[in-house]
Amino acid sequence: MTSLFLRLNSAALATALITLMAIAAGSTHAQERRGKTRISNAGFTITALPLLAARDWGIFNANNLDMEVILMQSALVPAALTQGDIDYQAGVGPASVNATMSGFATRAIWFSSDRISYWLMARPQYKTLESLKQKKVAVTGLGGTVHVAFNMAVEKAGGNPKDFVLVSIGGQQIQQLISLEAGYVDAAVLSPPVTFGAQKKGFNKILDVGAMVEMPGGGLTTLARTIQERPAETKRVIRSLQAAKEEIRKAKPRTIELIIKLLRMDREAANETYDQFITTLSPSGIPTRGRHVDRKVNFNEIADDRLAIEVAKEMGYKIP
Repeated sequence: MTSLFLRLNSAALATALITLMAIAAGSTHAQERRGKTRISNAGFTITALPLLAARDWGIFNANNLDMEVILMQSALVPAALTQGDIDYQAGVGPASVNATMSGFATRAIWFSSDRISYWLMARPQYKTLESLKQKKVAVTGLGGTVHVAFNMAVEKAGGNPKDFVLVSIGGQQIQQLISLEAGYVDAAVLSPPVTFGAQKKGFNKILDVGAMVEMPGGGLTTLARTIQERPAETKRVIRSLQAAKEEIRKAKPRTIELIIKLLRMDREAANETYDQFITTLSPSGIPTRGRHVDRKVNFNEIADDRLAIEVAKEMGYKIP
């Protein structure tokens, strides 16, 4: 009996040890998983410049962040955030805000730019918004930032968005310009540097969409849970992006080289794009209570500015 009791206890002890080892291994894996911070971005465009600068200039590393940048379509981001596949989204716009409004517990927590840089460009025979009625207008995606901004700008100009035939052309902005040149569409909503190329080819600027719309042109979005449970890390992410934005503002030659390298522009286009982009930058990065979608919503439903305010104060910005 004693021998059997000892054997049973030995078996139980072995099982317990195996269980503890498995828990420890799982804990170690979780710690390693948390050590790598993941941030998504829809595409390497000019609005992603602070993110790319923070990565390439070592600013994330300087803030004790092992940051991995992942290209991901905006429509996939809310589920990826919720499932823990990514930690942050480098972007604020109608897609992310609409995801919040549809039930995802996400919040905009930092802004890169106070406004967007988009122009409505048309083929040479079209001179006015009125002349484009019932014509095809290219946007990068229905329901996205470009689409919503176009609708808002048209309404502000006294028109009706339903008077235009919107055509969704995904991918890089150059695809819209190619479609415009080929006559597949009559107009397109373009951003720098494609706008400058379109002008040189004789296409007409019909509307300065960005100047007519109160909408951020990039930023940072994350789960409300992340803000609550990991505020120190979240502040380091905000600080990194804000520091990168300030370096962009102060160091034009260095930024031009980054634009040429990462966004694959020639030097003339990079210079023009930089000069346009710099006018849109939000000074402190604190989310503002402008328009974010094509309807009015309560600011606290879609944004949380508390950590951005703390970072701005720590970095010496004057907060009203």
